[in-house]
Amino acid sequence: MSGIVVLYEVEQADLSVRRVHAAPAAPGTTSVAGPRTFCGRDTFAMETAPWTASADPGATWYPPQHADLMCAACDDAVQS
Repeated sequence: MSGIVVLYEVEQADLSVRRVHAAPAAPGTTSVAGPRTFCGRDTFAMETAPWTASADPGATWYPPQHADLMCAACDDAVQS
């Protein structure tokens, strides 16, 4: 799963995580997100998560503590 950057869509009022997205890494990097998530959202206002997607079989691309906030469209794109 290298080349995937995990991003938090943050609630501006209290800085809580609203949704967890995945984006392809920008060309030439492994930790900077490209301009759009896999679901098509702009990454500009999102925060890079302190989580790295694992290449281990069965590992999730998103942090387990935020499984309930994972973007289903990003998950579909990552899994395909």
